[in-house]
Amino acid sequence: MASQPAPSALPIFYGGLEPLSSNVHPNHRNRPADRAPFLANSHAVPITIDEFVSAQRYYPIVFSSGEGNVPLALMGLNEGVNVFVDADGKVQDEVYIPAYVRRYPYMLARLAPDAEELSLCFDPTSGLVGEFDEGDTLFEDGKPSETTNNILKFCEEFELSAQRTANFMTDLKATGLLMDGEVSIQPPGAPQPFLYRGFQMVDEEKLRNLSDEEASKLHKNGMLALIYAHLFSVQLIRDVFAKQMLQGKGPQVPEAGTEAGHRVGNG
Repeated sequence: MASQPAPSALPIFYGGLEPLSSNVHPNHRNRPADRAPFLANSHAVPITIDEFVSAQRYYPIVFSSGEGNVPLALMGLNEGVNVFVDADGKVQDEVYIPAYVRRYPYMLARLAPDAEELSLCFDPTSGLVGEFDEGDTLFEDGKPSETTNNILKFCEEFELSAQRTANFMTDLKATGLLMDGEVSIQPPGAPQPFLYRGFQMVDEEKLRNLSDEEASKLHKNGMLALIYAHLFSVQLIRDVFAKQMLQGKGPQVPEAGTEAGHRVGNG
């Protein structure tokens, strides 16, 4: 979810970043899209805490492992599998689309490591921004159009939400409630279960054993509601697995006496 990528470490889904400029892109337009091809082979999408309530109705919410943990909405359980879009990235059901996806191909980024301000940039490889005959103009008389102003506002709101999310993750790790996640699924007819790891989740036992003072603090600062949204959503992991099997995107059935292990998170 980082918005200050190094040239060699672009954010997920972005093939490049270029500052949007009235001098360089005076005739560029924004082409509307009804699909996101980059999602077709993506099973996990970063989300912010402001999206937990909406996202938890459709996706399991887990946390990436390693440094810089971020919340992830699981749109599939296996690498390269997304059960909510078709091969072209067109959404198949009425589901909540994470803001990270809706923001693409734009984002705010620092043009230099020591720059104080963030600049509106876009992914020039997206095919959604260019000198097209159709689409909404990005500049009018050398000034940002209403479309550009709306894009900028959305990106600014996303940055604020991302910062709140980073603060939440810092506080969550400080509670000691996070643990390495593991989900075992035994589908009918399979000799051995499928085991999913590579993500983090809240330890329910530790949560139940919090002192009244600790629980009250989490309630007052709003973290408890977010934690429960996460825990409720984890129950959807089996639903996503069932969708994979129904769509013929399920993992290979393990042989008897073996265990099929899979990594879920992007960490």
